[in-house]
Amino acid sequence: MKTFAFVVSAMVLNAAPLVLHAQEAPPNETEKVKEQKEKPAMQKITTFLMFEGKAEEAVNFYISLFKSSKIVAMSKYGKEGPGAEGSVKLVRFSLDGQEFMAIDSPAKHAFTFTPAVSLYVKCSTKEEIDELFKKLSDGGQVMMPLEEYPFSERFAWVSDKYGVSWQISLEK
Repeated sequence: MKTFAFVVSAMVLNAAPLVLHAQEAPPNETEKVKEQKEKPAMQKITTFLMFEGKAEEAVNFYISLFKSSKIVAMSKYGKEGPGAEGSVKLVRFSLDGQEFMAIDSPAKHAFTFTPAVSLYVKCSTKEEIDELFKKLSDGGQVMMPLEEYPFSERFAWVSDKYGVSWQISLEK
């Protein structure tokens, strides 16, 4: 607990100076708002990617593409399963500050990724979009080639080698 000393003027009290001790006042609403702005906001909605044995490889590929990207936490299956030993139970990672989650599903499904849902990346330079296009399309599928469109001077839509769909656009 902080305490502050206050000296009350002798003229006001018509007496010798008086020292009072008081507890620190609670923060006012402006200070509370400032504190809330300083704390990073929790991301409410997170993209969740499900792989079949390639989650760690895919995540390492994705974090190599974007600055300020990292694996935040990863847990893997042990001998007890239910997934294959060493496969990803859950990985949390961020790409340029945006959080994602991924798993290696121990169950086989009749579905995989679809281009109906894609990750949209706003690129700020021609070099950035060219490099992303080259790396994301390598081993994948180009659905719209990297070129000029009525809505963007440089745009592409690709499905990477893991099946994840990406739209990349030069935004100025």
